[in-house]
Amino acid sequence: MLTSLHIENIAVIERADIEPQPGLNVLTGETGAGKSMVIDAINAVLGERISRDAVRTGSQEAKVTALFSEISAHTCALLEELGYPPDEDGQLLIQRTISAEGKGSCRVNGQPATVAVLRSLGRLLVNIHGQHENQALLAPEKHVDYLERLGGLLPLHAAFSEAYQKYTGLRRRLEQTAMDEGAKAQRLDILRFQIDEIEAAALRPGEEEELKNQRELYRHAEKIAVSVAAARELLSGGEEGEGAVPLLSRASDELREAGRYVGEMAELSGRVESLLYELEECGNDLRDFASHLEFEPGELERVEERLDQIRRLLSKYGADEQAVLDYGEQARQELEGIELSDERAAGLRRECAQAYEAAREAAQRLSDARKAAAADFSKRVGEELAFLDMPGVRLEVQVEPAELGAGGIDRVEFRIAANPGEPPKPIAKIASGGELSRIMLAIKSVMADVDDIDTLIFDEIDAGISGRAAWKVGVKLRQIGRTRQVICVTHLAQIAAQAHHHFLIAKRVQDSRTFTGVAPLDRESREKELARIIGGEPTPAALEAARELLERTER
Repeated sequence: MLTSLHIENIAVIERADIEPQPGLNVLTGETGAGKSMVIDAINAVLGERISRDAVRTGSQEAKVTALFSEISAHTCALLEELGYPPDEDGQLLIQRTISAEGKGSCRVNGQPATVAVLRSLGRLLVNIHGQHENQALLAPEKHVDYLERLGGLLPLHAAFSEAYQKYTGLRRRLEQTAMDEGAKAQRLDILRFQIDEIEAAALRPGEEEELKNQRELYRHAEKIAVSVAAARELLSGGEEGEGAVPLLSRASDELREAGRYVGEMAELSGRVESLLYELEECGNDLRDFASHLEFEPGELERVEERLDQIRRLLSKYGADEQAVLDYGEQARQELEGIELSDERAAGLRRECAQAYEAAREAAQRLSDARKAAAADFSKRVGEELAFLDMPGVRLEVQVEPAELGAGGIDRVEFRIAANPGEPPKPIAKIASGGELSRIMLAIKSVMADVDDIDTLIFDEIDAGISGRAAWKVGVKLRQIGRTRQVICVTHLAQIAAQAHHHFLIAKRVQDSRTFTGVAPLDRESREKELARIIGGEPTPAALEAARELLERTER
């Protein structure tokens, strides 16, 4: 329930505080006093769009603060989910500022929030009914929402939606497998060629680098062989003289002999012997290397051809050998998928058929429940219409068959028979503005029993009505106010007189600027305000009429 509303710098309202109470709260005032601005401010703090032009001229920013108490369990659960738990007293404070530059900020219980968070909370806290919602009655696609909410069919609708989404997902997958036969054959040829080319190459990761090194070796083999032979002769000796190994061997022998007498020489002999073994190993390595320098004359050409083959594959399929091999594996998997597509398509067709039947069965259950709810909806709304001085009007909920779609297998439309004996027709064709208002109020009255939203706001519910019909509308709003908080902006005394709490929105001009204020009215002030609404001036006759309205309400 909305317990406090603080408004700063919204249009003509420089500063206003309203404390709505349980029951029917009515807002009245002269035309242009700012009644619609109060509703705009509530909309803004609940996350709806508001123009920066709404900021009062000369002000840097506008601010709206709303305090809610006794919030529902559903709202508390959403708050916990969003990370904004209510305070210990179960209260919720929402604030929104709008700057003159178009920027703004939002807070929930003092914590920063987004406009989307405010909008999510607002839909659970307040139900605002205005002229735009009357227009929803003219759109048949909106009618099913009213019917399902009243009938408690939302779980059934959710179950159907889940089944339908599964079916449509499988249907999309099946459509993707239905490749054109010509395109399929062409793709198969390409894949087979690519796979054969990659497999025939028998690539090894790192092979290109090995071949490049081998090519360098073959290209400079003669120079390398001369250097290797010279190095071997210097190590092992040759025609030009003894090499390092024989000389070092002799040195080791001499030091070993000296070591028999001098311990230091024995240690040195060991070191020289280690060097001798290392040089002998180097000689063996040179001998082995020299053996690899012997190759056939066509070997270099073979290496060049292999490198050229690898380069062609890399240019087509990947940056290196591993990438080419990975591409080949992907091509094999795609080939297998296409070759098995007929088998897979058959499996998908079976799954799709099963999912269709499941969705159809869920839609049928929803349809049966809609038809059952339609009769109760028509009956209850008809009772409300009769009370609202429309006894000859009959609302009929038509549930007609349709192709399976996201909404089920029904087309739901509200139709109105304006007079007994006449066939029902679409609301758009026969309902006036005043009739639309009362039809919507009748629906809202019925919906109040199933909604857990504590605050209902009616803006211009009195459009197009007067006299006895206006009185009945006021009575109905007062009845709803017994279990809900109702806030109503009205221009009619018959409705204003029904209020449990009456607020006057008045403007004044000071220093060439307009200011609007909101004040609660006592009994005497209410009589004057009702007299103004009735006759424009609080004349004795108007005051007497106002007192009579209030006394009639109290009776």
